[in-house]
Amino acid sequence: MFESAELGHKIDKKTYDNEVPVLREALLHAQLEFAMAAKFPIVIIVGGVDGAGRGETVNLLNEWMDPRYLQTHGMGTPSDEELDRPMMWRFWRALPPKGRIGIFLGSWYTWPIINRVQGLIKTADLDQSLGRAKRLEKMLVDEGALVLKFWLHLSKDKQHNRLKTLEKNPKTRWRVTKRDWEHYQQYDQYLAVAESVIRHTSTAEAPWTIVEGVDAHYRNLTVGKVILDALQKRLAETKITEVAAPPPLPSIDQLNILSTLNLGLKIDKKTYADELEKYQGKLALLTRNPKFKYITVIAMFEGNDAAGKGGAIRRITGALDARNYNVVPVAAPTEEERAQPYLWRFWRHIPRRGCLTIFDRSWYGRVLVERVEKFCSEADWMRAYSEINDFEAQLVRHNIVIVKFWLSISKEEQLKRFKERETIAFKHFKLTPEDWRNREKWDVYEQAVCDMVDRTSTKIAPWTLVEANDKYYARIKILKTLCEQIEIMLKKKGIKYKPAKLSA
Repeated sequence: MFESAELGHKIDKKTYDNEVPVLREALLHAQLEFAMAAKFPIVIIVGGVDGAGRGETVNLLNEWMDPRYLQTHGMGTPSDEELDRPMMWRFWRALPPKGRIGIFLGSWYTWPIINRVQGLIKTADLDQSLGRAKRLEKMLVDEGALVLKFWLHLSKDKQHNRLKTLEKNPKTRWRVTKRDWEHYQQYDQYLAVAESVIRHTSTAEAPWTIVEGVDAHYRNLTVGKVILDALQKRLAETKITEVAAPPPLPSIDQLNILSTLNLGLKIDKKTYADELEKYQGKLALLTRNPKFKYITVIAMFEGNDAAGKGGAIRRITGALDARNYNVVPVAAPTEEERAQPYLWRFWRHIPRRGCLTIFDRSWYGRVLVERVEKFCSEADWMRAYSEINDFEAQLVRHNIVIVKFWLSISKEEQLKRFKERETIAFKHFKLTPEDWRNREKWDVYEQAVCDMVDRTSTKIAPWTLVEANDKYYARIKILKTLCEQIEIMLKKKGIKYKPAKLSA
């Protein structure tokens, strides 16, 4: 695989000096057109062998291109804040919006490769990391991103010569670290792992480009020309107005799990008061458990309009220390959020260990309101099921407890509550014209909910369907379920802080 990058490609200085101005002008012209259109982002990954010129290449791209539309991320050792969350969190936060370029010096491949070479993870762990990386890249491409991956290569002898040359020069010796020489001693192991990684992650949507790093002139021009060619092709594609229709998608299961719920379940006021005190007290004690600081809890609420989500959330927060929880109300995406992949605005709110975050509405909006109201294409919401399952799997893997509630009420009970909101002054704000419009699509929304539960109620993150015609019953069921799920996690063996393996 690396043989072609060891052929000794060279470009003389005169040729280089003649080609660079032309290349820079073309890059700047294409970049400006790309930035003004703001129809897609560009993600550039620069990886490779130590001493192959990764840093110099990134610096040159910053010199050649307009820095207003470009941001470089040096993804070194994660901070404590980053280690408190799933590894992919740090990369999601750094993703560029539409019309911008994000250059990653160090990526979601870096630590899995290092850890495998150093024996900190097994081959199976590496394979899982690569699977997550490929799914992320596919999602980015499906969302419209242009993903370019460069691996700058040196042979073992050339790496040794490069490090020695840098060390001898007083102006460059600072670039060579003890870690570089340690990696050199493990060159063969690194090469074997890197080749496996590249082979398994060079996909149609995000292929690797292997570039020989010995000659800086050749390396710089090659990287610049690949970026220019890919950018010009994508800009040409975005000008095409007629897009071929996608192939037919598989039919959705016509299941109605909501019809199996007994919405007549209720409890009296006295029982409610006793149970509320019991489970609020239990929740408070669970969050004060010494082991709670090693886990994270996400409680997520979806449901029919007027089903009582707000009231249930207040009963949870009423039992907690305000310093240890956060409520994230999810509404229509902002301009900033629309410029990012769909899940970006949820990744950014993932809490640190020892905290509980409540989502009032959630990432399921794509397969509910966006599906029903046709705010996204059928292809978008169909692929969202697997993207959401993958997202939740990454959270659970990081000792995050996900408790998902769907609050269900009957159509008659909803009308009753709507009328109540019309007549009670301090509830007027809760009723909007959108609520009435949604009600007219009751059956369509109901089918979307059933499909959602069918496709995303997994063993690690199951849905809890809540019979919510009686608010007292619903609130107690929610509190009880939340306490049970936290208690299960706290009783697990090995729930304590462990230094992260830094594998994505």
